[in-house]
Amino acid sequence: MRRKSYSLLSMVGVLLVSMISGCASINSGLQAGELPPSGAFVAENGITFNVQPLNVQTLPAKTTTVVDRDLYSLVKSSGRVDYRISEGDILSIVLTGYPDITPSAAASSSNPYTSGFPVDQQGFIQFPLIGRIKASGLSVPQFTATLQSKLQRYLKYSDPQVKIVNYRGSKFFVDGEVNQSGEFAIADVPVSLYSAISMAGGATETGDSNNIVLNRQGKNYNLGLQSLRQMGLSANQIYLQDGDSIHVNSQSRNKVYVLGEFGRIAPVAIPEQGLNLAHVLGESSGLNANTANAAKVYVVRDNPEYKYTNIYYVDMQTITSLALANRFEMQPNDILYVDPTGLTRWNRIISALLPSTSAINTLSGL
Repeated sequence: MRRKSYSLLSMVGVLLVSMISGCASINSGLQAGELPPSGAFVAENGITFNVQPLNVQTLPAKTTTVVDRDLYSLVKSSGRVDYRISEGDILSIVLTGYPDITPSAAASSSNPYTSGFPVDQQGFIQFPLIGRIKASGLSVPQFTATLQSKLQRYLKYSDPQVKIVNYRGSKFFVDGEVNQSGEFAIADVPVSLYSAISMAGGATETGDSNNIVLNRQGKNYNLGLQSLRQMGLSANQIYLQDGDSIHVNSQSRNKVYVLGEFGRIAPVAIPEQGLNLAHVLGESSGLNANTANAAKVYVVRDNPEYKYTNIYYVDMQTITSLALANRFEMQPNDILYVDPTGLTRWNRIISALLPSTSAINTLSGL
């Protein structure tokens, strides 16, 4: 009988120790742990964190970044320019008074130039009497003047009428969250960034028009329609060049993640006009009145380009903190977390242990 009691006590002891030591995994809520009040520290996972209490002095300032300077440079170098003839374009050239040399398309003729003069991959066209003549890189008026000067050696009244009938040379590409991705031609009318997205059918319902990547000659420019307006710029000031590509990202890449003791746990999308901490609290139905520790509200902001991750924390027990929350602008992939109260954490531990105590009572009755 004594041995049976000893075995039962041993079993109960092991069970209690395992439950108590495993309470962190049983606990349904996360824990902020022992963070320093401010300053840098290295966590067990090897990541360096910088803890800052949120106040007027520590609010992240809105400064002009390198990306912004790149955008200003991009706009400055993207003025309207005359279209330049490109390889692959088809030119219509008519010599008034010489229909045998350049017959019209409607004429019944076996002349190979009836359908136009293609610009080859070297940028030349083959023209009667004068042979190969450079066309690519020239505007239509420039090419017309060059052609006329060469024809004067053979024709008394040379007056070539030149126009582009098929634009095949200069192209740009649009993909991502648009209704019609693909390849588009740049015609004689300059195409702005805004026009390019419109030509692709506009952004889809899940597309983020404030998260666009323009690639030009291997360099990416991250921009958005709203952010450009905030800089005093416009998407209509950025004109596309041959080979440009545009990618419209999904809204899923532009969210804030909410964890911990909130009324509603779900990612919050950042709209075009931006999102601050106060808005996120509202979208998440506020802090859970029964479980949240309002004195421990954290924003974790990670940036792989830097050697550390920022952790901002604010005491939302005071109404004056709402002003700070209204000024704190959220960034994509920010994590907002609020700790549970000590009583809540203890209640969860007790709730996890209750099934085990029932099991112990059952065993003790054996």
